[in-house]
Amino acid sequence: MKVFKNILQGIVFLTFAAFQAPAQDGHSVLLVVNDNSSVSRTIGDYYARRRSIPKENICHIHTSQEEAIPRDLYNRQIAAPIATFLRASNLADRVLYLVTTLGVPLKIEGSGSMDGDQAAVDSELTLLYSDMKRGAPHVIKGSLPNPFFGKKDVPFTHARFPIYLVTRLAAYDFHGVKAIIDRSLQAANKGKFVIDEKETGENSADEWLQNAAIFLPKERVILDTTTKVLYDQQDVIGYASWGSNDPNRHRRFLGFHWLPGAIATEFVSTNGRTFKKPPDSWNLGKDWKSPETFFAGSPQTMSADYLLEGATGVSGHVDEPWLHQTPHPEFVLPAYYKGRNLAESFYLGILSLSWQNIVIGDPLCSLGKP
Repeated sequence: MKVFKNILQGIVFLTFAAFQAPAQDGHSVLLVVNDNSSVSRTIGDYYARRRSIPKENICHIHTSQEEAIPRDLYNRQIAAPIATFLRASNLADRVLYLVTTLGVPLKIEGSGSMDGDQAAVDSELTLLYSDMKRGAPHVIKGSLPNPFFGKKDVPFTHARFPIYLVTRLAAYDFHGVKAIIDRSLQAANKGKFVIDEKETGENSADEWLQNAAIFLPKERVILDTTTKVLYDQQDVIGYASWGSNDPNRHRRFLGFHWLPGAIATEFVSTNGRTFKKPPDSWNLGKDWKSPETFFAGSPQTMSADYLLEGATGVSGHVDEPWLHQTPHPEFVLPAYYKGRNLAESFYLGILSLSWQNIVIGDPLCSLGKP
């Protein structure tokens, strides 16, 4: 097994090394601002200034400030005006990344389950490019395959992948968003990738975690394959785990020292359910049978807590994605290490679109080459 892992690691290093990321800047971004939200406007102004986003790349919409909205409102007040703006500004093909902001609705109401029609606003927007090209909306029920999933050695272009990569500038408040923007501009390729299994590799997702460790330089990885939880780690640049689905995790915050540019991902169903801040006294809930321990309808970890503690980017889910449709760290972390930006690294590991996934952070954030 050890020999196989060493061979596999060498193959993956060669594959990732072959990729050359094209230079990108604010011209590749469409920034979406909800003019009905003061925090969205403030974030938009700050990000545009810090990342030199051209004025013609800023789309102003007028929609609800609620986190959850009905499908028809999404269609009329979010998807349609963004599509109109992209066409009118001749940006549809030039823009690779859509960036939503705190104050733009987070999720679309609907039915749950694998063939349901509820979804994250951001995940629906990924398909806006193909919808415009096709002249018809995509199928709403259930999820659709992400054509970029696992394509670690291919540059992201619309010709090859007819989608947008959508990330969200969000945290508990403007100061939190300002901090992740500032940290994204300070990112450097140093520090440790902390990978924490729940069990002993018997679950398929534990194998994804182990593969993530294999595909990274051994000296840059802290891997725990026991049932204990890794707390209080120093100089963390990447993190993957089961989050609150690890029965041995009892602390809301990990106590990590996160380096600028650090990202986190976890196998948790509802960690992106809200950006409303829990009380300081709240801790992870006991289980799904104890609603008195819930916050915002769930006992699980909060993606925004990682940002509050010092991470620069994090994935999340507005509702149940099912395990196989959570981000695969064996794609996310090695891509980020090798110089892919934050948006591309996360979407390389996301299996499905028109689904529950969100990616929080500056899409252009990059560690640069190792």
